[in-house]
Amino acid sequence: MIESDIFKALADPTRYAIFEKLAAGRMNASALREGLTISQPAMSQHLSVLRNAGLVREERQGRFVNYEVDPDGLALIARWLAKYRAYWPSRIDALKILLKDMDQ
Repeated sequence: MIESDIFKALADPTRYAIFEKLAAGRMNASALREGLTISQPAMSQHLSVLRNAGLVREERQGRFVNYEVDPDGLALIARWLAKYRAYWPSRIDALKILLKDMDQ
């Protein structure tokens, strides 16, 4: 799994909404569909994309399936962001200087 898979998965507004719902806690597909105008097969497809990207994991309990955010997928995003964390302070400092110069 690579970072681009994660960003592609979250680029879809419906998948992003599903992921946001799961950030609140574990849910089954029916609960995830509430408030969304998608069919059960479409929900299954969206959940499959999120699972394949490593963002969501499922837990089967008998015939029921619950979904939750997969912390490993979040860790991959955190590592990707960490590569760029050192870049931003210098850019923010440059922006501050530019804004100060523009005010004069």
